[in-house]
Amino acid sequence: MTQQSPDPLRDPARTPSLAGIERAAAKVAPLLPATPLLPLEIDGTTVWCKAECLQPVGAFKIRGAWHRLTDLTEKEAAAGVVGVSSGNHAQGVAWAARRLGIRATIVMPSNAPRMKLQATKALGAEVVLYDRVAESRDAVAAKLLEERGGTLVHAYGDPWIIEGQGSAGIETRAQLAARGLMGPDKVIACCGGGGLSAGLALACPDAEIIAVEPEGWDDVTRSLEAGRILSVEDLSYPTECDALQTPETWPINFAVLQARGVRGIAVSREEVRRAMRVAFEKLHLVVEPGGAAALAALLAGKVAPGRATLVTLSGGNVDPQLYAEILAG
Repeated sequence: MTQQSPDPLRDPARTPSLAGIERAAAKVAPLLPATPLLPLEIDGTTVWCKAECLQPVGAFKIRGAWHRLTDLTEKEAAAGVVGVSSGNHAQGVAWAARRLGIRATIVMPSNAPRMKLQATKALGAEVVLYDRVAESRDAVAAKLLEERGGTLVHAYGDPWIIEGQGSAGIETRAQLAARGLMGPDKVIACCGGGGLSAGLALACPDAEIIAVEPEGWDDVTRSLEAGRILSVEDLSYPTECDALQTPETWPINFAVLQARGVRGIAVSREEVRRAMRVAFEKLHLVVEPGGAAALAALLAGKVAPGRATLVTLSGGNVDPQLYAEILAG
């Protein structure tokens, strides 16, 4: 008897696809209202800011987490999940896991923002801390999986995660169409490991994609220029963009970014801080440093806006004291 082949959109060995993103968008839509697409005028040109900072966990990461966890088999769900995150993916996985009744363990850096650590624990996840400079979070997660079993829910190197994040692009296309606009023709995305950038590249196949990273953590930018995956050169390099502090991208992300001709840009601490202030003053939004990187590139003139430009405001989880300091200038 011939064994029936599995659903290709649920095959763990698949490459992420537009069809997978459309499936993820259909799963997310009944659960999460579409986040606002807000107009912002920059030097006489209107760009469109996708306010993912208004998600229930304050970041877009809830999309990929929900897509991944809802596709676990009963056996996999019973064994629990292990995630790796600086905080936003942690909250996304913890939120989805609590809603689905799944045990979640998250490997987080010991210097993650306090509010992200507390929020992850408050959602019911177990947090295992590691040293961002001296230890590999992937190695810590692998050891936990060996000891306990379960499923790895990586922050970006996973087809479900990439597809889930790409659902923001499906939403944006519909929102622009409702305004009588075709597009987006340009996507400027905050980039850590490349999950969001890769998802948007697949969701918006006709758009130019720019991935924006903080200075010192621009491994994706350097990798795209070199044509091969490169790691962050100095893991102790200071940055306030904790959400974008990933040591290196993964082949599954890099393949999508390369195939789509994505280019990377790095922004400075002061450029990010300015973008946070603009988001507060013009859009009345709280945006964390990592979530403001894409807007920072536009405001700094490092990227020219297109006819219908999508800018991701990807997260809003910032410690109040730091945020007050940044707003004060």
